[in-house]
Amino acid sequence: MKQTTHSIVMIRPVAFRMNEQTAVNNYYQKVLDGLLPSTVNAKAQQEFDEFVEKLRAVGVDVTVIEDTLETDTPDSIFPNNWVSFHENGEVVLYPMFAENRRQERREDILDILEEKGFEISDIMDYTSAEEDGIFLEGTGSLLLDRANGKAYCALSPRADEELFIEFCEDFDYAPVIFEAFQTVDGERKLIYHTNVMMCIGQTFAVICADCIDDKKERKMVLENLKADNKEIILITEAQVNNFAGNMLEVRGSNDKKYIVMSSSAYNSLTIKQIEQLQKHAEILSSGLDTIEACGGGSARCMMAEVFLPRG
Repeated sequence: MKQTTHSIVMIRPVAFRMNEQTAVNNYYQKVLDGLLPSTVNAKAQQEFDEFVEKLRAVGVDVTVIEDTLETDTPDSIFPNNWVSFHENGEVVLYPMFAENRRQERREDILDILEEKGFEISDIMDYTSAEEDGIFLEGTGSLLLDRANGKAYCALSPRADEELFIEFCEDFDYAPVIFEAFQTVDGERKLIYHTNVMMCIGQTFAVICADCIDDKKERKMVLENLKADNKEIILITEAQVNNFAGNMLEVRGSNDKKYIVMSSSAYNSLTIKQIEQLQKHAEILSSGLDTIEACGGGSARCMMAEVFLPRG
C-alpha cells in the first residue's frame, strides 16, 4: 500500500465562516472581530486559490470542487473529515459531529472523480452512526499508516472508539488508540482531531508527545512509530497551536515528495525540525491565517487524498 498520493480533492469555499456548531469542542477556532462574513470568505478564497496554485505548480493533481450556496456548509473547505478514497476502489463516508457538516457529503464529487478516470468499486457508509450520536471524522480522526497497516486515533467526542475499531476491522488496520489533550484556560481538554497533533509520512512522523498525558499510552504510540522505522520529529504544544501537527506528505511531478503545511506551522518550527523534515521531503507552505483562525483547521484538513485506482 502506498503512503502518499499525487491526487487530492479540495473544496473551494463560498460561505466560509467560523462554524458555531464545531466551536463547542474545537478550541482552535476564533471569531475575527470587525470582519464582515463576505470579507472572511473572500480572504479564505484568496488563501485557498494561492494554496492550490502552489500545489499544482509542483505537479500535484488537485481536483477543485466549488462549494454550493444551497446548503449552509461553512466548513466545506475541510473535506477530509467526511470522505476517504482507498486503493481498493472503496470510498468511505463518515459520521460527522456537527449537523451542518453532514450536508458537506455530496455524491456529485464521486461522479466528478469517475469522470476524471478514477474507479470506484464500493461505498462504505458509516453515517447511520450519527443517529446514535456516534462520530468518526475521517482522516481528521484516524491517521492511516497505509504501508504498515496501522491506524492511529486520539479519542474525542468526534472519534468513537468502537466505531474506530470497526473501521480497522473492515479495512484490515491494526488500531493504535490513545487520548490527546490541550490546555484550554488552564484545563486539559481532549483535542478534537488526531491530525492536529500528529502527521504520518512515509519515513517520518511528526507528533506532539506532550499532548498524550498518559505515560503508558505515550510510550505505546512512540513504540509503534519506532517499530515501523519512522524518524520521530517531536513538536511542542505551542507548535500544535500553530498547526504544526497538521501536515501532509504528497507527491508532485516525477514522484517528488512534498511535506505540505501552512506558513504559521512552518514559522513555528525550529531550524533543527526543518532540517529533520527536509531529509524526507521538500517543504511546501502557504499562508492560511484566515482559514486557520475561523475554521480551526489547516493545510492537511483541506486535502482529501485520492488513492483510487485509475482506469
